[in-house]
Amino acid sequence: MKDEPRSDVQNVPFAEAFRFWLKLGFISFGGPAGQIAIMHKELVEKRRWMGESRFLHALNYCMLLPGPEAQQLAVYIGWLMHKTLGGIVAGVFFVLPSVIILLVLSYIYAAFGHLPAVDGALAGFKPVVVAIVVEALLKIGKRALKRWVHYGIAAAAFVAIFVVNVPFPLIVFAAAIVGLVGMHFLPASFIAAEKKPDATDISPEADRKPILSDDTVQDHTVPNRFRLFKILGVGAILWILPFLALIAWNGSQNLHVEEYKFFSISALVTFGGAYAVLAYVTQAVTAAPYNWITPTQAVDGLALAETTPGPLIMVLQFVGFMAAWNNPVAGMSPLVSGIVGALVTTYATFLPSFLFIFVGAPYIEKLRNSRLLTGALSGVTAAVVGVILNLALVFGLAVIYDSGPGTLNWFAVAVSVAAFVVLYRFKVDVLLVVLGGGLLGIIYTFAAG
Repeated sequence: MKDEPRSDVQNVPFAEAFRFWLKLGFISFGGPAGQIAIMHKELVEKRRWMGESRFLHALNYCMLLPGPEAQQLAVYIGWLMHKTLGGIVAGVFFVLPSVIILLVLSYIYAAFGHLPAVDGALAGFKPVVVAIVVEALLKIGKRALKRWVHYGIAAAAFVAIFVVNVPFPLIVFAAAIVGLVGMHFLPASFIAAEKKPDATDISPEADRKPILSDDTVQDHTVPNRFRLFKILGVGAILWILPFLALIAWNGSQNLHVEEYKFFSISALVTFGGAYAVLAYVTQAVTAAPYNWITPTQAVDGLALAETTPGPLIMVLQFVGFMAAWNNPVAGMSPLVSGIVGALVTTYATFLPSFLFIFVGAPYIEKLRNSRLLTGALSGVTAAVVGVILNLALVFGLAVIYDSGPGTLNWFAVAVSVAAFVVLYRFKVDVLLVVLGGGLLGIIYTFAAG
């Protein structure tokens, strides 16, 4: 039998990889599709650090997971190149710039949100966000709804969350069960649904052989039971210690403890990306029993997150900040409470992403070859379309009727339509569209005032 090539010695210098991950954190605009495209261009085409199939292999796995797939892909690739330390560095620097930038923007919003310039920028940002969500709905729907049964699942999911107010995790679970059963009895009706959005746009490899070729085997990527339990143990400690520290600091009933528990759970059920998780979070935190923020604040947070680098799921940090700002913990100023709430939310949101990669990546081949898993995921992906439709309606109504029923905001309608056209038809970069909307909002506010 021919020996498989091995790569036990790191061929990519750690310092060089470190500089790349630091750079990526500041240029990763454009949402998951843009971030994945940037990593592919830099790592596969330009630097030749890994092969095409190796990249897609990692991407496929990350698309199976709850949470931010682009950040998880960065962790996966960093882990491939430099083991656990490489994964930690890649994952941390992918989000660190956005953590800092969004924390500053959250404070400005909370403290000075009613200044004319800030109000104007948000008046322009929010209609653009509606257009972005609608564009995402169309793209995901085109990819996910391949058979009549997928349309049925999407419609049922929309009715469940919009009309009946069923919690998002239950919708995901039900859709997965339908997919499993359907794959067993009607495989042709389910197998056509695609769960990975970006592979079709990826260009061919260059002739130069990548450092991590598609057939390279590395010692640290081989499943190891001792390493598995070690990672699970460390992960449990990393979750429990902050939880106990928050309780010891201000008691078990304070808001920060509630945020830590809530966002830890949401990190485990956030299939479908940032838009789907925001629908779930918005449904939960804008109503009883939490009532932490308003639907308008949730829309504003998504608008701010669109203007920063990093994963769009960073909007949850804004939610955590505003929840703690609106309901400051006893003995804290709104600012201190908000900062702690933001950091607690971010930590709880991203910790599982690292664990998913470090625990599951060695078993990726088994996951990829499971037909039943394919069926379950096709059901979940179809349900996500219905959830995002709910998000589009909730956000759209909140923006277009921002002063209440019967008071149509024609400026918001015009900006939403224009933003959708330039995004969907002319493929203009999302950051430019968001910034352009903000500029129009400022001009309109001062002209009207």
